[in-house]
Amino acid sequence: MGKRGSLRAVAAAGVILMAVAACGSDEPSPGGTGSSGGDCADLKLAFFGPLTGAAANLGISPQQGATLAIDQYNEDADCTVELVDYDSQGSPDQAPGLAQQAINDESVVGIIGPTFSGESKAANPLFDEAGMPMITPSATATTLSTNGWTTFHRILGNDNSQGPAAATYISDVLGATEVFVVDDASEYGKGLADIIKEDLGDAVVGSDTVQTGQTDFSATVTAIRSSGVTTFFYGGYYAEAGLLRKQLSDAGGQDIVMVAGDGVKDPGFTEAAGAEAAEGTIVTCPCLPPDATSGSFAADYEAAFGDPPGTYSAEAFDAASVFLAAISDGNTTREDINTFITAFEGDGVTKSIKFDESGEVSDVVVWAYKVENGEIVADQEIT
Repeated sequence: MGKRGSLRAVAAAGVILMAVAACGSDEPSPGGTGSSGGDCADLKLAFFGPLTGAAANLGISPQQGATLAIDQYNEDADCTVELVDYDSQGSPDQAPGLAQQAINDESVVGIIGPTFSGESKAANPLFDEAGMPMITPSATATTLSTNGWTTFHRILGNDNSQGPAAATYISDVLGATEVFVVDDASEYGKGLADIIKEDLGDAVVGSDTVQTGQTDFSATVTAIRSSGVTTFFYGGYYAEAGLLRKQLSDAGGQDIVMVAGDGVKDPGFTEAAGAEAAEGTIVTCPCLPPDATSGSFAADYEAAFGDPPGTYSAEAFDAASVFLAAISDGNTTREDINTFITAFEGDGVTKSIKFDESGEVSDVVVWAYKVENGEIVADQEIT
């Protein structure tokens, strides 16, 4: 297939792409051998994100989405593609070394990730310098697309979409006129919190910063309660968010509504907070609910892994599928695959996919989710 195609229709049929029985075209591309011209090229796609550590769930869910796409592709492919994992633990400190390992493996032709904004900031300059194409399924920091990186692509909306949407929900749906804002000092958490502060303006009556790995939030709890707010926003990840929610509720602040970004959209939040304390928490995400994805993706995912799709599973499925479209079109070098991706237009299971010159996807949605009876369920799309 060419650069225009449908990922959705074939995903629904259990196959990733149209006409992808082989990983090459009749005419081999430089750096590999076409399927009818000899041995298959040894091609790998790399998943880059946390698979262990405090925020591992936010890496495992997209890793499984990418795995599903590649497994389905390989079922009918003459030339199979291998998925290799680079477990970053979400750490910006580990990211450069892992990035160099992927770069040094000449058979790795694309990165599904990095998944976190901080590790992306650390690893992406190396990937870009090496000409390694990237499609992140989950890193939302706005600044990632402003560095002139020619190999960076993002398959979801950035925080310039999520932040204003969360602020709209806080003011229009919750009707909050006074808000307290907390962030975890990470590239992602602080960036999202800063956008919330800017959008809510004078409605922000106080703020505080915590740290990843922190377990005692008594000072922050006191600051939130003494501010007199009925709503507070948290920018960060689910482990700390859950403990903060629990400690605030235990201190008598159970009626203060918590609103958080996509880094909190994980069952690990309700586990850390406890179902009672977590009840009513609002979580925003530039991602679709599983039942809003197209085709058989949700059913296929649950059949493969025993659980419904998690946060960014579907977006990672789409990211992997774009790479597979490039490979099925006969592209076997990093340069050719990046050229293909940059010009690609097609339908995924989450959206119509087309990247602008900075690597941002054109079709963006933001949803609000709500904790009800210990589960994070879809509430409404925020327009």
